[in-house]
Amino acid sequence: MRYSDDIIEEVRSRNDIVDVISQYVKLTRKGSSYFGLCPFHNEKTPSFSVTPGKQMYYCFGCGAGGNVFNFIMEYENFTFGEALKYLADRAGVELPRIEYSREIKEKAQEKEELLRINKEAAQYYYYQLRTEKGTAGYQYLTGRGLSDDTIRKFGLGYSDKYGSGLYRYLKTKEYSDERLRDSGLFNVDERHGMYDKFWNRVIFPIMDVNNRVIGFGGRVMGDGKPKYLNSPETRIFDKSRNLYGLNEARRSRKNYIILCEGYMDVIAMHQAGFTNAVASLGTALTSGHASLLKRYTSEVLLLYDSDEAGVRAALRGIPILREAGVNSRVVDLKPYKDPDEFIRNLGPEAFEERLSKASDSFMFRVTVAEREFPMEEPQGRNRFFEKCAEMLLELNDELERNLYIDTIVKQYGTRSGISADDLRRRVNALALKGTPAEYRIKPRTGDSEKKKKDPASARAQKLMLTWMVTYPQVFDKAAAYLCPDDFVIPLYREVAEMLFRQKEEGEVNPARLLNSFQDSEEQREVASLFNADIHLETPKEQEQAFADTLLRIKSESLAEKNRKWDPSDISGLQELVRAKKELEELGRKRRELHISFE
Repeated sequence: MRYSDDIIEEVRSRNDIVDVISQYVKLTRKGSSYFGLCPFHNEKTPSFSVTPGKQMYYCFGCGAGGNVFNFIMEYENFTFGEALKYLADRAGVELPRIEYSREIKEKAQEKEELLRINKEAAQYYYYQLRTEKGTAGYQYLTGRGLSDDTIRKFGLGYSDKYGSGLYRYLKTKEYSDERLRDSGLFNVDERHGMYDKFWNRVIFPIMDVNNRVIGFGGRVMGDGKPKYLNSPETRIFDKSRNLYGLNEARRSRKNYIILCEGYMDVIAMHQAGFTNAVASLGTALTSGHASLLKRYTSEVLLLYDSDEAGVRAALRGIPILREAGVNSRVVDLKPYKDPDEFIRNLGPEAFEERLSKASDSFMFRVTVAEREFPMEEPQGRNRFFEKCAEMLLELNDELERNLYIDTIVKQYGTRSGISADDLRRRVNALALKGTPAEYRIKPRTGDSEKKKKDPASARAQKLMLTWMVTYPQVFDKAAAYLCPDDFVIPLYREVAEMLFRQKEEGEVNPARLLNSFQDSEEQREVASLFNADIHLETPKEQEQAFADTLLRIKSESLAEKNRKWDPSDISGLQELVRAKKELEELGRKRRELHISFE
């Protein structure tokens, strides 16, 4: 069920955005807005603004922006429903009760009970680590260099050598055997009945991004097999869509996330101050992991073990991240096997330096490919460059492909006698020969819809929309000459239509308008439309800027109509001629376009 627009707007209007954001960010008033350090990226100079008049926030550094709902959703990683409930509770707004079907209620109750069981189990394991039975586990963790604070932070625990302790404990909480079996924490057979899945292991609780325990990992004490054991997938645990440590890493102010192999790698790195480290849960990187990472970062540093298996894992992960729109680089840990070993031997500063030298992921693939061929032989070099051409065909962007061609030639051209033109011809020949569909170069398209809009045109439309929501007198003046159809970029036109509608209804409210957009990228862009800026000091500069902006928008609108005009449409031609004369007349009378921004 979706709550009504009136309820959503009441919750939003009852939560002043400055008050809410001040709980998370130190804000300082400057003029009509407040500024502080952006909580969504690492910065030293405040570029994060909160404007009470618009009830919106915007970061001029990273582009994050929106209303109070967007802030809570992005900062706390809440869904819209969770943010709505949080803000409703904060403001004392009672949300209408939602009536669910019996089936939905039962599924929700089952999920809630499984989460309670996991929480109880995590507390049990944590307690066991501090008892005499947990000595072996505690010594293992401290022997790996973990402090008590780190053990507490990650809720690490221990399961003793006897395989029924957790089962007996949870039965005292009156959980049914059916629900305990569904939790994935127990095995069942005819001989033993139900017994603990984890025993004689150090326990790593696995949490989702909202800090709820959804599963467990266990590292055996001694030489038992398997060395690491994870919870099976359940109604609340999906290995392919969760990452260990992301509940902590998402709060990091670094602009990248470090992806490594295992629990201990993540924990050791967090203890050393690298709190943006995560790991997959005993599985290879999946598209689900990549999509999850995309929500929190645009770049991932791949930090797998430096052995052959680690190299293969990195090679598998690079295209998956790329497909999700996440850039990646690869960290070289040699001569050490993993980050824990590296940090213990060389320390955090050396590790930080090694991170800064991470390799471009495409060139990492090229370097690894080089090892497959005898580069001292002509045939070996020929096959190597054929492999490079295949990889270059994966790049759809022509500029990016040319940059990598130049880089490959710079690195290998001198000793191999190959030029950029040679490699480019090889790429084109391979494309014409016919390669797998996913590797083919996409042909250029003449579709005007896919061409990038003129940046100056987009800038003009953004400025006008910002002025219209900031200065009522500008809206009145602009409305005498502009209509929503004059905004030729589809999203901008949609926003303009909504603003004109609000104006007719008596109140221009950009924060309310933002509730209509569900996609996070659209929300960011709409927020940017109301925060475009240009430095204007004098009334004359203001008048000049307003006239220039208005005329550019009208000119672009006319050009767009001309592009779409059907030559057989005579009345359409007459309309174009009339519009052109009006634009020329407006240009001659630009002095009438004077406006005050006060």
